[in-house]
Amino acid sequence: MTEHATATQAAEPADRTEDLLVTQEGGVATLTLNRERSRNAINIGMYRALPDLLRTLDADPDVKVVIIRGAGDKSFASGADIKEFEQERSDATKAKNYNEKVAAAEHAIEEMSKPTIAMIHGFCIGGGAGLALSCDIRFADTNAKFAITPAKLGLVYSLESTKRVVDLAGPSRAKWILMSGLQIQAQRALELGLFDELLAPEELETYTYEFAATVASRAQFSVRAGKVMVGKVTTGQVADDQATLDLRNSSFDTVDFAEGVRSFMEKRPPVFTWTGADG
Repeated sequence: MTEHATATQAAEPADRTEDLLVTQEGGVATLTLNRERSRNAINIGMYRALPDLLRTLDADPDVKVVIIRGAGDKSFASGADIKEFEQERSDATKAKNYNEKVAAAEHAIEEMSKPTIAMIHGFCIGGGAGLALSCDIRFADTNAKFAITPAKLGLVYSLESTKRVVDLAGPSRAKWILMSGLQIQAQRALELGLFDELLAPEELETYTYEFAATVASRAQFSVRAGKVMVGKVTTGQVADDQATLDLRNSSFDTVDFAEGVRSFMEKRPPVFTWTGADG
């Protein structure tokens, strides 16, 4: 893949980091947590840089799907960088500021209009799990290990982060995960709904990128609207309102709807062109 951008454009020098890399091939962008020597532990600079970087990807009409992964094949992310905690979380005021940066990074992933896929090799622990759970889909290898560890550090998981666990695993299993802080093996994480697919380590990358390319080839208005609809369901909406009716009905005015019908009638693959750039 060709290098597309790096996370070195944040507003302040303190927010700059070489620890986030973005590459792009076709409509698929890859955001890599680039600290392989520390098992891709997430430092405060990475948390600070993620929102602007993700907003840039979301605004790029050439990007249709974003894959988030860790450098190498041993770890997605081993957690937040605990070596920073004595400095960055040494009192309630500093901890509040740190927690806000973490929440902003997770929100930026969750609130992207485009699909996000976490590709999980190996360790997906603590803050790494937080980022992965913020993605729309999680594919993992059979060596993956998942854990959410506040109970091992004397911390409290946020309500929004807790909801993501409950949405996937259910309330009692979420309690088991949060109360124990135990590492969950890949097969069990799949059974709990924390992972969506489980692949051999040598197959994970190919499968993930082929799936991303498939999604990128679909009608993007439909893809993004589907994400909106699922989001509304998970926040408790159970019936259409005017916004969801308008969203559904507006699809009939897109160039992709016309192309989808035309290609079906002509018995050929569709060529979808809607990117959202024109509103």
